[in-house]
Amino acid sequence: MSLVRVHNLAISLDGFGAGADQSLASPFGHAGMRLMEWFLPTRTFGAQQGDLTREPTPDDAFARRSFEGIGAEIMGAGKFGPPGWQDDPDWQGWWGDEPPFHSPVVVLTHRPRAPLTLGETTFHFLDAAPARALDVARELAGEADVRLGGGPTSVRSFLAEDLVDLLHVVVVPIVLGRGSQLWWGLEGLEQRFDSEAVSTPSGVTHVTFTRRPR
Repeated sequence: MSLVRVHNLAISLDGFGAGADQSLASPFGHAGMRLMEWFLPTRTFGAQQGDLTREPTPDDAFARRSFEGIGAEIMGAGKFGPPGWQDDPDWQGWWGDEPPFHSPVVVLTHRPRAPLTLGETTFHFLDAAPARALDVARELAGEADVRLGGGPTSVRSFLAEDLVDLLHVVVVPIVLGRGSQLWWGLEGLEQRFDSEAVSTPSGVTHVTFTRRPR
């Protein structure tokens, strides 16, 4: 069976994967871009912007894994757009005419709409619990793995139901104090996983949790 993988989920020292007060102008809320400053210089991000000149770095060794062997993604409503995007029939996500996914994407929302195709990416809008959403994504992914793209609230719900096989979080040395928490209600989570931590010159720590055999 295909794996469910989380990659590049940046969190603060106090466990917030996004700040409070998300808006169109501030996709990460009051955190601004501080959670993603480690990612922006990577070769992987540069390639998404058409820049193929960057050298690989220790952070990039982790960043690029997010796109290896993925056949579909699941994301929460907050990753697709700011609060209230469901009221705007013209909203098509943050990414323009060529989103970086290049695969089917299942968007979890209580207000589904017709599928949306942009470039090589088709967004499917689904009102479903995690297990059902995963069934749909696996069907779309074929033999490939499913990436659970966030945000932290969606990832937490899949972790709570023990549906995640690999979890890669990037601990950024900032304190946000408020926002969307990853770890709330997941006491003892580490007992289900083998973990490995690697710190890089950018100042972040990559922590990878690999699910032990069930």
